[in-house]
Amino acid sequence: MKKVDNSPTTKPKAKRLRELTEEFQQLEARLRLGGGLEKIERQHQQGKLTARERIDLLLDKDSYEGSRQKAEGSEQEIGTAPAAGVVTTIGRVRGREVVVVANDATVKAGSWWPETIKKILRAQEIAMRCRIPIVYLVDSAGVNLPYQGGVFPGQYGASRIFYYNSIMRRYLKVPQISAVMGPCIAGGAYLPALSDIIIMVEGTSFMGLGGANLVKGATGQTIDNETLGGARAHNEVSGVAHYRVADDQSCIVKIREFVSELPKPDAVVSPPTNATTLRSAEELYNILPEDHRQPYEMRQVLECLLDDGHLDEFQSDYAKEMITGHGSIGGIQVGVIANHRGMVRIPGGKPPKFGGIIYTESAEKVAYFIETCSRHQTPLLFIQDVSGFMVGPDAEHSGIIRAGARFVEAMATAVVPKIVVTINHASGAGYYAMAGQGFDPDFIYSWPTGRMGVMEGDSAVQATFGSQLEKLKKNGQQPDEALSAEMDKVRATYDMELDAKYAAARGFVDAIISPENTRQALELSLRTSLNFRGPHLGQFVLPQVIS
Repeated sequence: MKKVDNSPTTKPKAKRLRELTEEFQQLEARLRLGGGLEKIERQHQQGKLTARERIDLLLDKDSYEGSRQKAEGSEQEIGTAPAAGVVTTIGRVRGREVVVVANDATVKAGSWWPETIKKILRAQEIAMRCRIPIVYLVDSAGVNLPYQGGVFPGQYGASRIFYYNSIMRRYLKVPQISAVMGPCIAGGAYLPALSDIIIMVEGTSFMGLGGANLVKGATGQTIDNETLGGARAHNEVSGVAHYRVADDQSCIVKIREFVSELPKPDAVVSPPTNATTLRSAEELYNILPEDHRQPYEMRQVLECLLDDGHLDEFQSDYAKEMITGHGSIGGIQVGVIANHRGMVRIPGGKPPKFGGIIYTESAEKVAYFIETCSRHQTPLLFIQDVSGFMVGPDAEHSGIIRAGARFVEAMATAVVPKIVVTINHASGAGYYAMAGQGFDPDFIYSWPTGRMGVMEGDSAVQATFGSQLEKLKKNGQQPDEALSAEMDKVRATYDMELDAKYAAARGFVDAIISPENTRQALELSLRTSLNFRGPHLGQFVLPQVIS
């Protein structure tokens, strides 16, 4: 085993990663309050737990939760719809990986916003691709009417949720458990109706295509909600529901019982090991440089993530700007693809290559490695810090377009689970090739330092104002105040949109994770993905024989 270098160093301690992580953790703590302490107290007065309290009770006590920050919002968005009024997560129930979707009734009565639909669909896609149970904790007033234009219509509107319900139920055999723990109104009632099991809570739950007020207006009949569609009505009279429980706590106990009774998946995953890393996660805070443009040693990052810090590197002497190799996390074998972030010297006196850039040779190398892993059924882990593909006459004449296409095709058609962690840059077509979201990775995470966009602010300024700046330079002039202000505005806009929180709020990543939680998140994601050993392509793959 390689020894850790503990020799004294004059390198100053980097603060960027730590400060951004602490900033995100503070934001996350505020977001966990949902609609605020007053709304939480009101929920308790109604005899109900909050969405996050329900999830905490449902998941095993030693279960690490992943993928729960998606669409959590930025500082400016906390006052409108924290977490888009729904909490989505993966975790373990009785040792079994599950997806959980929980409406947060402290946020506008758990109503559906456009972002709510995105989150629910993404959660369903994870359940479908991985063939794991999905639990819906329903407590929602339905569509947020002022935003119905972004919720109701379209291919990926609310109806897509019910399409996924139906596909899971009829073809994919994905267990769906719905607990109606509050209101469940109008079209939203189809979500539990298309599940395998429906539980309702006495006194607090209601399920119906229309509430008592709508019935009064439409038919002239006077009736209360409990009689119309309460737990007893749907268990004794309509037979729509399957179980009636006294309170939220009893409901959670019942769900855990259901999950324990489900047949075990056919896939066999290696049991957890006691393997440790070569370097502690704490060291990650000093490995990443203070300036995101500066180089660092990616292999040291991998030593903080892989079992025993061991990477069996593939073609280590060739195309060194890309690192490929085999390692394991929690005893699970993975194929690692990572961007080297330093200058690479080329034999024969040729010009050096820039780390973080994909060249023709490295594209070919990675494409071959991905295809090999896919044949061997080895999951892929992309550690992403990529600035893009190389440009210029040398690159173009070397056939980088064709090599890049091979890289993209190999990644897109690999049938194994793909998991992505962005630790710095996710730029340009390099982001696509490194399993960007459009290629349906099983899970996509970012550290708080992640920067996702076509280019950096300075590059955007050059692309936008380059001709003007060149003309001024030829005339020996400097940009005036107005032009300088315009350029500063472009930089500020790019900095805001490059921020990891901006990406998470829009569902471009499943979660922002801190460095010390990265290994846990990766192991949970791998074990979740490997519940299904069939092809991981698209949102789901239908069985070959549809009966």
